[in-house]
Amino acid sequence: MTAMEQRQAASDAGLSKQRVVVEAIRLADREGADGLSMRRLAGALGAGAMSLYRYVASKDELLDAMIDVVFDEIELPSPANDWQSAMRQRAVSARQVLARHPWAIPLMESRTSPGPANLRHREAVTACLRRAGFPVVMATHANWLLDSYVYGFALQEASLPYDTAEVLADMTEKVFLPQLPPDEYPYLNESAAALVAAGYDQAEEFVFGLDLLLAALEPLRASAA
Repeated sequence: MTAMEQRQAASDAGLSKQRVVVEAIRLADREGADGLSMRRLAGALGAGAMSLYRYVASKDELLDAMIDVVFDEIELPSPANDWQSAMRQRAVSARQVLARHPWAIPLMESRTSPGPANLRHREAVTACLRRAGFPVVMATHANWLLDSYVYGFALQEASLPYDTAEVLADMTEKVFLPQLPPDEYPYLNESAAALVAAGYDQAEEFVFGLDLLLAALEPLRASAA
């Protein structure tokens, strides 16, 4: 074995599938899924690119494992709570997790080889709805509706040019309001000024919309039960 091969073997010795997946998530968190490649991942790990294939057979398998970690971070709906409280907490947790891993949003429903955490999460959600009295088809409707809301909100939130209520207020006063002369856009100008004065925080919109959805689903559950 050459000296270079010996150095490479020493670098690869500390590898494991867990370490490969964790580093891949760190890379995706910084640069998005498009910035993730086996070569770049190997560089971040200080390993040979081919050595990664001992732990994941392909980039698709790597993405499956990464998404499984994301699902594992989402709080499962607790059977100890009523269905609305359980699904509400699960949705809030999912939004928080996706805010940490925005690259995962378009991949959450795309995996055809789901891992154990992915399946465990889906089983817990389905069990929560079915035990609450939702028939199979109605539970599916509810699940799709809630997931679409969570993913859609997370995707929209990830694209916003601000991340706090304070930054939004500052941008509204300095950037948005000057583009909304009251004689041309009276309602937009009125809304922007009023929201700044009220200390509006768009982060509260998530729970507002979520509670509306849960309330709308309850009569469907009750009538079915």
